[in-house]
Amino acid sequence: MNTAALAPTPTGRALTWCLHLLIAALLALAAVRAVAGGSPHAAPVVTAAAACALTYTAGPLLPRVRRSRPAAAWWLAAVGAVWLALLALTADGVWLAFPLYFLQLHLLPRRAALPAVAATALAAITAYAAHQGSFGPAMAIGPALGAAVAIAVVWGYQALYRESEHRRRLIEELTTTRADLAHAQHTAGVLAERERLAREIHDTLAQGLSSIQLLLRAAERALPDRPDVAARHVEQARQAAADDLAEARRFVAALTPPALDGTTLPDALARLCATTSTRHRLTARFHLSGDPAPLPTAHEVALLRIAQSALANTVRHAHATTAEITLRYDGDHAVLDIVDDGTGFDPDRPPPPDPENGGFGLAAMRARLQALGGTLTVASAPGRGTVLAARLPLAPATVPPNDPEARP
Repeated sequence: MNTAALAPTPTGRALTWCLHLLIAALLALAAVRAVAGGSPHAAPVVTAAAACALTYTAGPLLPRVRRSRPAAAWWLAAVGAVWLALLALTADGVWLAFPLYFLQLHLLPRRAALPAVAATALAAITAYAAHQGSFGPAMAIGPALGAAVAIAVVWGYQALYRESEHRRRLIEELTTTRADLAHAQHTAGVLAERERLAREIHDTLAQGLSSIQLLLRAAERALPDRPDVAARHVEQARQAAADDLAEARRFVAALTPPALDGTTLPDALARLCATTSTRHRLTARFHLSGDPAPLPTAHEVALLRIAQSALANTVRHAHATTAEITLRYDGDHAVLDIVDDGTGFDPDRPPPPDPENGGFGLAAMRARLQALGGTLTVASAPGRGTVLAARLPLAPATVPPNDPEARP
């Protein structure tokens, strides 16, 4: 028998074994009743029952019958033929019509199964009437009712099986979708973290190393004629290296930048201006406008990083003599203005990225502010200096919980 069709699930396999046992029991009952009842056809009945049992047993044992629907149909026809022989010998063969209904409904296409069930029921009714020597409506009720029950049970089971398969596929799709979503979230998190690391490295370590490089070049130019000036530049480079080392350690530990450790943002910006003026040929001044208001740590870090990056770009590229940094508290926003008198540039045609000195400046500033709900405005022109305005809300913006920019 085509067990794949009958038993796609553990429940189906259990039903298949019940069908096997039912057929074996009915065949044994027919043979025993023929022998015990002293039927004149006892030997042919036993022989027909044994032939039916052997034919039926061959189905599950033959691989071709299990795999091929046409082969299963031929096997079912052979079982039916032997059953008709048994039915002609004894009225007890009528009971085998019920399990045959299930076989036909399972193994045959629906357009062929219904006629086969109807023919089996008709054969059972006709044979039973012939054995009884008369016909009455009651004789047709049993086989017809059995056929109706078999059709309802099999079609109901098939409907439940299709629904179960549909749900199984939905669960598999949901599991796959959740796995894909988790992978996409992981990938997005990795990319966001890489972008954050690139900005942090550009705004801290890269800027500090660039400053050290400029100081060491100044010391090299001062030697050997002005050793005192060279020594001062070397000391400033050493101090810058120490600051960058502390920055790197805090950066790895994901702590607040050293410039903000134990102090306020205005004080940190003022100290940044003083340090830049000491180390480079640039006069940087800090101004505070309005009453200072508390800012989220992530906002303070962003404004400090933008000031550091802007001053570093001014030192390296602008050839400016002065830079003014103003922190304004404007209503429900904090605004950081950085103004220099350098060479400037065309904001519509910004300089191409410089692999040696970093290429994340303006893009990193803008991305950092946008992640926190802020904006960056750039105004510049060749020979007219540059004005940067970084604007952030005093309250933290709504960001995804795993957004790296939400971390202090």
